[in-house]
Amino acid sequence: MSCENHRDRDIVKSSYIFSQTIGITRQKKRQLVESVNKAYADDSDESENIILEKMRQHQGKLYQDHYIYSPDFFQDKPIEHLIKEGIKASDLNDDKIGRVMDKLYKYGLTKIFLIIALEVVKKFGIETKYSHLDSSSLHLHGEYKNCVNNEDKEQGINKENPINITQGYSRDHRPDLKQCILDLIVSSDGDIPLFFRGASGNESDKAVFAHILVEYSKQIDFDSIMVADSALYSESNLKLMVNMNWISRVPLSIKKAKNLLKAPISKELKPSDIKGYSYQEEKVFYGGIEQRWLRRERQPNGY
Repeated sequence: MSCENHRDRDIVKSSYIFSQTIGITRQKKRQLVESVNKAYADDSDESENIILEKMRQHQGKLYQDHYIYSPDFFQDKPIEHLIKEGIKASDLNDDKIGRVMDKLYKYGLTKIFLIIALEVVKKFGIETKYSHLDSSSLHLHGEYKNCVNNEDKEQGINKENPINITQGYSRDHRPDLKQCILDLIVSSDGDIPLFFRGASGNESDKAVFAHILVEYSKQIDFDSIMVADSALYSESNLKLMVNMNWISRVPLSIKKAKNLLKAPISKELKPSDIKGYSYQEEKVFYGGIEQRWLRRERQPNGY
């Protein structure tokens, strides 16, 4: 599969994941398409907007139903009556799909996804007090010859190179296969996806999580506490997030955390709101930042 197909499938996939997750109505879908049009298509013609809407409607079936984008299919159809006045059969073809996808890719699939997510947050009144970040690996069967970085070839199309389908840490226990990474931020209210990003199969969570959250916080128009696993917690990452509110698990690879767990409890544990748990608070300076660590204990049998 070529690199172009990788990014084409990403476009359709992001739309499919989002609409299937929140179950939006046809009318709401049309409104979201209009939002995307405003974001990326300042110089697009009307037929490109029609193509974009058809892509949204067909979603995951785009590659099964590709024949409908052939001009021959529309030759004997009343196009102006069925779709819109001024649209011709020759306007609806696979070349036009390619140009639309190139524009979407150049604008940024992650940025487009976030635009849609913010619209959904407003329309449905989704609570955004917490934003949860995690990643997952998706293994793929096949050789997947990756594109060689070629600045001349990619110049004027995108500033970033396509992701590499390659081997890396496999979360689905298939280290023998190549994979890609999916980074996703969801709301604590209903696990609604707010941020979507595809990444190369060998990308490290520790290297990118803080950068993802910083970029996400710059683009949202609401306050949110960022939540992620211990991959987020490192001295360099904490310095990047100095102006953000966040929650993470402190990894035991940090000597101070390991010593704290080994040390006897110096004061009485406070009962938690969660039945069967209690905790102890510690104020800690790490990475030059003051923070609150919680040592949590679970009572035997939950009592």
